[in-house]
Amino acid sequence: MKKVTIILPAYNEEASMDRLRECMDSVVRDNPAYEWEFLLVNDGSTDNTLQQMIRLHNEDPHYSYVDLSRNYGKEIAMMAGFDYATGDGVIIMDADMQHPVDVIPEMLRWWEEGYDDVYATRKNSGETWFKRKTSQWYYGLLQSFTNIPIQRDTGDFRLLDRSCVDALRRMREVERNTKGMYSWIGFHKKGITYEQQQRQQGKSKWSLMALVNLALNGFTSYTTAPLRMASVMGLIVSLVAFIYLIYIIIVTNVYGEPVQGYPTIMVTMLFLGGVQLLSLGIIGEYLGRVFNEVKGRPGYFINSYNGTREHVN
Repeated sequence: MKKVTIILPAYNEEASMDRLRECMDSVVRDNPAYEWEFLLVNDGSTDNTLQQMIRLHNEDPHYSYVDLSRNYGKEIAMMAGFDYATGDGVIIMDADMQHPVDVIPEMLRWWEEGYDDVYATRKNSGETWFKRKTSQWYYGLLQSFTNIPIQRDTGDFRLLDRSCVDALRRMREVERNTKGMYSWIGFHKKGITYEQQQRQQGKSKWSLMALVNLALNGFTSYTTAPLRMASVMGLIVSLVAFIYLIYIIIVTNVYGEPVQGYPTIMVTMLFLGGVQLLSLGIIGEYLGRVFNEVKGRPGYFINSYNGTREHVN
């Protein structure tokens, strides 16, 4: 019998735990041909999420939990989930249960037919018009800068074969963009669609700044095109400045017109200064990622796994 692990990262999801258990009970009931493990990852919650995980683990052997030493963010929480998952296949779901469990049988069917990565694409969502449009523009821009196929309207909700999980476990960078990694590792992929559910308890942990950081991580993880753009921009500005210099010399010497004064100088200086600062900012984003990676620090530490304390060597 094949074993399937469902990874459920959670940060302050105490209110969602009863709903989560109902959904996981239905997964076991509706898919008896598989052995199930529900791996809860506590990402440094400040409410009673950990206590609820311990309760589920004590009451039902299907549940395991990893308690991270602090809040590392969802990307690192999923990394920990990949490390501790024991299944032949792994499904990633949100603990708020906005991902519907009724598409899991379809995922399993395609997996059995030989697909290694069965990813779920939203048909629609309750997001605002502005958020939907900015997401479309972002993914369109990102696709134009990389030769890796971008999966639009697709998050972490997917079934991964053990071969994919082992590949992801070998990628130990701490500045992670897992959505990009799914595409980068390749393997045999299959897309399905689903209707995103409304959150019934709690509230979203994704702030505007967190989404901006995620978008920047996507660009710096996928491609070095922004660095190339900074170089091209510098080349264009230098060329335009050189042409303008020649124009001023010709006009001054041929027609005897005076060189334009203060306004022209200020506009030129401000424009060049802005280009320089933009270029330095782009370089800084990549340099910051290099700085964090070369330290060689582990991606995370944990307090315990299923109640067993793990000591740092």
